[in-house]
Amino acid sequence: MTNVRAEVRITGRVQGVWFRQSTKNTAERYGVSGWCRNNPDGSVEAIFEGKEAAVKLVVEWCKEGPNLARVDDVRVGWEQPTGEFEHFFIR
Repeated sequence: MTNVRAEVRITGRVQGVWFRQSTKNTAERYGVSGWCRNNPDGSVEAIFEGKEAAVKLVVEWCKEGPNLARVDDVRVGWEQPTGEFEHFFIR
């Protein structure tokens, strides 16, 4: 199975609602590496790397997020994976 990299930006009510920790938990559940962080504009940014099916599941999860979140938009850019991450972390 092919490895992929998704660069994702999530907008809506996504800060202060456990979005980053929930993203980390979801990524770890599917064996996806990378990172996520809050941006000054109120969005959450993430990089996901791993098996294509697993990364797609995490990206789909981002469209809903945790219970307290309200996701308005998810923008995804697909790139070549770099293999630079051993695990998933919060920045």
